[in-house]
Amino acid sequence: MQQIHRYFQTHFNISDHDWEIFSSRLTRKQFPKKKALLSIGETEKNLSFIEEGIIRFYIPKEENDLTFGFAFENSFFSAYDSFLTQSPSTYVVETITDTALWRVTYEDLQDIYSKSQIGNLIGRKASEELFLKKTKRELSLLNDTAEDRYLKLFSERPEVIRQIPLKYIASYIGITPQALSRIRRRIT
Repeated sequence: MQQIHRYFQTHFNISDHDWEIFSSRLTRKQFPKKKALLSIGETEKNLSFIEEGIIRFYIPKEENDLTFGFAFENSFFSAYDSFLTQSPSTYVVETITDTALWRVTYEDLQDIYSKSQIGNLIGRKASEELFLKKTKRELSLLNDTAEDRYLKLFSERPEVIRQIPLKYIASYIGITPQALSRIRRRIT
């Protein structure tokens, strides 16, 4: 819990009182790699903070899944559209590696908003972080070449990219695994 507490102190300067309210609602869960945290048709009930691990967001397809997002340690994640609307998800959220999460439920988060001064700030910052990631990806898909998208992903998180199977990276940057192999051969 110290990791998430440090994150909140660094980003929000959270008071001891507000931390007490927030932390009392957190639960820690561990999941093995390749564990579906949310399936199509299920409603997202949690906003989660990744203590350790890597998460993948994808749409299952018969031939190749369409990976459209990753989340890494020291960041929030959620199937946020499902979480906000409390409606069924249209995609899958899955662990890529063994993962440890700190989670707060939708209901508990609403209660935290009403009982703490910092609750709304935490909710806003988490949603802003998720929005910025989504916008960055959309702009990259529109403006960058597949090679540029790969290089950016690799330069931003080189220590963890090695843990993600190449087929997921290829899907994420919008190319086939064979095309990614050609890019990797060309730049090495």
